Amino acid sequence: MTDIAKVPCTIITGFLGAGKTTLVRHVLQNAGGRRLAVIVNEFGDVGIDGEILKGCGIESCKEESIVELSNGCICCTVADDFVPALEGLLALAEPPEHILIETSGLALPKPLVQAFNWPAIASRVTVDGVVTVVDGAAVAAGRFADDPEALKAQQQEDASLDHDNPLEEVYEDQLLCADLIVLNKADLLNDDDRQRVIGEINAAIPRAVKVVTAEGAKLDADVLLGIKAAAENDLAARPSHHDAEEEHDHDDFDTFIIDLPTVNDPADIVARIKQATADHDILRTKGFVEVTGKPMRLLIQGVGQRLQQQFDRPWKPGESRQGRLVVIGQHGLDQDAIVRAVTGA
Repeated sequence: MTDIAKVPCTIITGFLGAGKTTLVRHVLQNAGGRRLAVIVNEFGDVGIDGEILKGCGIESCKEESIVELSNGCICCTVADDFVPALEGLLALAEPPEHILIETSGLALPKPLVQAFNWPAIASRVTVDGVVTVVDGAAVAAGRFADDPEALKAQQQEDASLDHDNPLEEVYEDQLLCADLIVLNKADLLNDDDRQRVIGEINAAIPRAVKVVTAEGAKLDADVLLGIKAAAENDLAARPSHHDAEEEHDHDDFDTFIIDLPTVNDPADIVARIKQATADHDILRTKGFVEVTGKPMRLLIQGVGQRLQQQFDRPWKPGESRQGRLVVIGQHGLDQDAIVRAVTGA
């Protein structure tokens, strides 16, 4: 079977809160007649991103064409989860013409690209392109960059110190695997910061990769789809910090779920989450909560202390209105203290 006959797949990767789900939703809403499917992966036990996509009622991507994998990192569960998910989509009565795969914010994309060489799927699908979404404001603030001078000074004081930064490694691996980089939230950057971040991205990648800017993760689907990279055949050009490892884990990060009570004032729960994030250096928060007297659920998403909230859709008849918040941070989070801070219990 030739590459032309294979179903193209676009891998959407990027760090926590960069805007991957918003980008996928925008592509679905502007598919240009394409029949699309989505595989969305979460780091943690609750699939918030899949719920966001399934609730949008987009004709080009019916609910049965959205597959949610919430049992860990997609690239660590290829045989058990990813391959069966692909095979299920390809077996639909109307199989997709293009598949979008949204990784978790902590995923290393290269192992997922390698999975496309598995015999069970190698003749049926191809990686049309790896799209890495970058939170421009976070990178401009130096969230993923070590200070080399400070590091050098500390090493001189104590050579036994280990200053590996797992956040930076994940971020760099996502850049190194990309065929297209989306510098999202460009409206939060001034011109100097925008050009500085683009320069830093280009300097980190040993090959030419186009960087496009976006506001609110809105890009023409034709920019993202149809790259025709066949990335699974181009692995040598995509170096990774983890190339020498047979497998990887996510022990550097913790994730847990907080059950949220119904709230009277959305501003109160947002303020609590923001304060807990500041006190405990939380990386990412996302979830839903019921607001008294409101027929719609409140969606809350945060990257660090930058929180956004909106009423995203009505509660469905018979649907549980139990609020839930996923919290993600580096290993060592004080779960009990964060739960108390957020719920007031």
